Amino acid sequence: MEKFLGKPSKVRWYVFASLLALCTVNYVDRAVISICMPTIEEDLHFGPALVGIILSAFFWGYTLMQIPAGWFADHFGPGKTILGSGILWGIFQILTGTLSSSTAFMAVRALLGASEAPIYPASSKLQSVWLTKHERTRGAALVDCGSALGTSIGGPLIIAFLTWFGGWRGALIGAGVFTMLVVCICYKFVHTTPDTNKMINQEERDYIDNALKEEYESEQMASGGKTSIGLLRYLNSFTFWGMVIGFICYDCFWYGLMTWGPMYLSQSFHVNIMTVGGSIFIIFGCGAIGSLFGGSIVDYFNTKGYDSNKVVKYTLGSLGIVMAFFMFMLSEASSITMAIVYMSLAMFCEKWVGATFWMMPAVISQRDDVGIVAGAMNFMGNIGGAIVPIIVGIIVTATGGDYYWAIILFLIFALGVSVFPLMINMKKKVGAA
Repeated sequence: MEKFLGKPSKVRWYVFASLLALCTVNYVDRAVISICMPTIEEDLHFGPALVGIILSAFFWGYTLMQIPAGWFADHFGPGKTILGSGILWGIFQILTGTLSSSTAFMAVRALLGASEAPIYPASSKLQSVWLTKHERTRGAALVDCGSALGTSIGGPLIIAFLTWFGGWRGALIGAGVFTMLVVCICYKFVHTTPDTNKMINQEERDYIDNALKEEYESEQMASGGKTSIGLLRYLNSFTFWGMVIGFICYDCFWYGLMTWGPMYLSQSFHVNIMTVGGSIFIIFGCGAIGSLFGGSIVDYFNTKGYDSNKVVKYTLGSLGIVMAFFMFMLSEASSITMAIVYMSLAMFCEKWVGATFWMMPAVISQRDDVGIVAGAMNFMGNIGGAIVPIIVGIIVTATGGDYYWAIILFLIFALGVSVFPLMINMKKKVGAA
């Protein structure tokens, strides 16, 4: 890459574009089971309650590995952590395509979840290495956009795999191979730092170094020169818990719709898998746009000198209420068209919320704690992700296939997104005097 004297290069955005690609394929891998589940359920004779447990199994492995994954990213580097996890999750996805029993599905899905755990903690760690404090919401938006984009393109892509590879087994195997190819391509970017990357020019390196020194040196003085205060200190912080509980509500809403959204559309409106795939493309495509748009808006207000506390609290407060409104409207939807409209608008707001949450660990944490704090946040958020699919399965079974009360549950989670971030103080890092 040519280096232009006097003008900083943009290598840091290549790094986060690579993370976008990785997170996208990560969510293609997650979406494949939801898209294929109506066919799997029919083929292997699983009922709604058992489907809920199988969908939940992924999150148990994913959740339990969050804090260890954050520790790995802090101590061994985010690049190596991402490479190892990416290869493993491709292997477990391939194995899923060979299974026939519900017990095996649960076990391998749990292992798949464990292998995917490092992607977000490692991405948060890379924020603290590559991005200034005024760029992190855009960086977080690029990463979190991958979750909606992967789910969106996962619909038509997995349907194409179903056609090309002869059914759900071939689709799962194809998704696993695709994963390992993307991970190997992106490793070139994500394993470097500004000091080791050969494409970056000196102007960009100085820009990043100076901004991070200004941020972290002032915070180190406030915290007595420490770059790490240990996870236990964060557990005594209202800021940490405001972030975490708000994120739990966000994750419950997100994973509830991601896992059960295709089944809801298929069963409530009696449409085929092709229609479901197209609907998922629209709904989660709107989420991808919301993530990128929201990340840019939040960073814009921060660079203009607005109080970051007010920006975050007003943003999350407003978006949570709007999400709740669209869930109420979804509960009254009488056609698949209106259901898609309400879910798309809710998803636009929801992924804007996600971008805002995912910039927080790098903002509130001491520099050597970013990975483990992000892992702790995602650990607790994904406990909800593990439980909600089961709860929805129980609700749908108990109500004879009616999704009304499941949608009301999502409405409650949306309101939680508005309320709990009021506890957050983004004016100083946790541990600073």
